[in-house]
Amino acid sequence: MKNRRKRGGLSGGDVVVSWRRFFRFVSLFVFSFVLFSALFIFLGKFRPVVRSSVNAVLRGSVPAVKVVTIHEAVEFPDQTLIFLKYPPSSRLFTKEDLFCVFSDVNDSSKLFKELPFAVETDEYGRQMVRCSAVPRGNTISLAVSRWTVEDNNLQVGLTHRWDWLVYDAVIDDDNSTVVFVKGLNLRPGKVADVSRYECVYGWDFTKPKLLLRAQVISAAQEIVRCKTPLTVLDGPRKAQSQPVKVSVRIKGSGMLPSVAHPIKRPGQVKDTKTFETCVCTMTRNAANVLREWVMYHAGIGVQRWFIYDNNSGDDIVSEIKNLENRGYNISRHFWPWIKTQEAGFANCAIRAKSDCDWVAFIDVDEFFYIPSGQTLTDVIRNHTTTPSSSGEIGEIRTPCHSFGPSGLSDPPRGGVTAAYTCRMALPERHKSIIRPESLNATLINVVHHFHLKEGFAFADVDKGMMVINHYKYQVWEIFKEKFKRRVATYVADWQNEENVGSKDRAPGLGTRPVEPSDWAERFCEVRDIGLRDWVLDNFRDRKTQRLVWEREARRVEDEVIVQMGSWADKRIAVVCLLATIAVVSAHEGHHHHAPAPAPGPASSSAVVSATNLFTVLAIAAVALVVGSNH
Repeated sequence: MKNRRKRGGLSGGDVVVSWRRFFRFVSLFVFSFVLFSALFIFLGKFRPVVRSSVNAVLRGSVPAVKVVTIHEAVEFPDQTLIFLKYPPSSRLFTKEDLFCVFSDVNDSSKLFKELPFAVETDEYGRQMVRCSAVPRGNTISLAVSRWTVEDNNLQVGLTHRWDWLVYDAVIDDDNSTVVFVKGLNLRPGKVADVSRYECVYGWDFTKPKLLLRAQVISAAQEIVRCKTPLTVLDGPRKAQSQPVKVSVRIKGSGMLPSVAHPIKRPGQVKDTKTFETCVCTMTRNAANVLREWVMYHAGIGVQRWFIYDNNSGDDIVSEIKNLENRGYNISRHFWPWIKTQEAGFANCAIRAKSDCDWVAFIDVDEFFYIPSGQTLTDVIRNHTTTPSSSGEIGEIRTPCHSFGPSGLSDPPRGGVTAAYTCRMALPERHKSIIRPESLNATLINVVHHFHLKEGFAFADVDKGMMVINHYKYQVWEIFKEKFKRRVATYVADWQNEENVGSKDRAPGLGTRPVEPSDWAERFCEVRDIGLRDWVLDNFRDRKTQRLVWEREARRVEDEVIVQMGSWADKRIAVVCLLATIAVVSAHEGHHHHAPAPAPGPASSSAVVSATNLFTVLAIAAVALVVGSNH
């Protein structure tokens, strides 16, 4: 009987011994996973760096250094913008692929690294990495997380100063090149002498003999318009050729460095355009207010939105994508150039020309209010059907009412239009809706209005017909963000001791972001509930009593929390639960069958128990894989 039992294959005793070993292994695996996941949540994503050059060669990481390079960089006061150069058909990096590495110039072993603010790809395919500003006494490079040798970091070579740079360019529908320049220091609203300047085109600015020179048509503020050479209009002869750059030479002072490639926008101006009314804005960190602003203006007739994103650090990309998926004609245009609102508006006017009859230029805290209930298109038609004595109407100017905190201390949940109801008595300035074809070739604007061609005039809208509710002085938590940086070129930042009495500042506030004790009650001279009541009548859900943007914003916020904030915790909980089931199953199988070492039923039950365990662990593995992909 003993011999038979030895020759009989699996016995109950054999199953128990192997089961114990396997159970110890599983317990160790589960414990290790839980520990590692906890570290993952609290310490951030773990990215090992392997220094061995042998491992680098074996993994094939060294050759990758040869194909991706840093083309050039621009140094701003608060960030460094790095331009990457890829070979054809290369996969672009994501934010998670890269680290910004800062090294001491005197001791390369002293370094620290951090994730970039963002990795941006513009509409022309150029990829830019936004890193922190380089600390004094340091250099910057980029490390790629999947490369295994830190010596392979991408080194930043040519770096430009932001205050002396040609930063953008576009070929207009008349084939002239509109060049955007920082450093000319021209007076606001004034046309400069074009004889002082010359436009320069080339593929390599270090080779003067290969450069193309062109006449300057106009120069004003930060915009130079050039006569484009035919060679540039025809484009490069080879598909792989580097796109041409354009710069401006100041006669007697030299040529400015450039990161600008003049690219012709698709589409010519049409007789019948796609949209009657469009809106352009330049903003930063507006994800939490964009939904209300877009949905409201869609309700009064706006059909197209151009969002110039001036270095946002919030979730504005996904917010715009969400609105786009809901059917709104909205697009984001990365505009990293600081204090260039006038230039950005000129750029947007060119962009919108082929598709929009009229373009409004307003901020995301400004809302058109039409008491009669007409659409914005109706108001425009009423003011443009009859030409004025000065010429055809090319611009409509709307007065602005500035609203205060209205007694609030916390940001309102339902948005600004239904919350802020107290304002200053008299209008402050105006904002404009323009017909793109009516703009002067200089594209001069002072944010509030543009200069027009001869033969065109502007019309003022009566405040009884339409006004702009400007929610300028909101609760302190929101308002204080304006102290960080103003976007307009010729408007001093509020922390600077310059133009303290300007209308662009908050009266009586000074230059420091310190909340006055009576802030909530300031700027309140007239109670105005007109737009609030109209919004509640037209945008409130009758069942939930919530505004449409409030309800949807909360839903999206909840989804983001579930997907980003709690998935790791749920993953651990699922695995722990499955592991517990496995342990209980294993324990019961072992406890039930250990006293019965006979090869028949005991052996079969042990195999079933082990099979159950393997099934549970397989489910756990699937949960891990799915979780890692989210």
